[in-house]
Amino acid sequence: MKVAQGSLGRVLVLRLEDGDVLHECVEYAAKEHGIDRAAVLALGGADRGSRLVVGPRDGREKEIEPTLTELDGESELAGVGTLFPDEHGEPCLHMHASCGRGERSVTGCVRAGVATWLVQEVVIIELLDLDSRRITDPRSGFQLLEP
Repeated sequence: MKVAQGSLGRVLVLRLEDGDVLHECVEYAAKEHGIDRAAVLALGGADRGSRLVVGPRDGREKEIEPTLTELDGESELAGVGTLFPDEHGEPCLHMHASCGRGERSVTGCVRAGVATWLVQEVVIIELLDLDSRRITDPRSGFQLLEP
């Protein structure tokens, strides 16, 4: 386990509108407001056709291939994530969300493209006094947090 200690800074509150893509809006808002590191919460609607990464196709195989799923209808969404700069200093959101409609729910990473259905509310809580960043892991290809 690796640990870093920081403190809290500003808070941004976003209202995403119909068709806005969750990770793109969070990264854009963070960049515009000079927020490099944050905890992020999201709540609202996810549109049909939104895509989630729902796990590796074959588990711990040598080459990790992500499995994607697409929402087949408008869904409720609740998500939690973190925002840290990547190797190029760009804001990079890692958020997992649970999306549900009726008796069916799907949970996964929003990076594949989750579009807003009507409205999503997002809270970005700035984290200060940290040098943490995401570094690409050569084995998995994932951008792993380096605290």
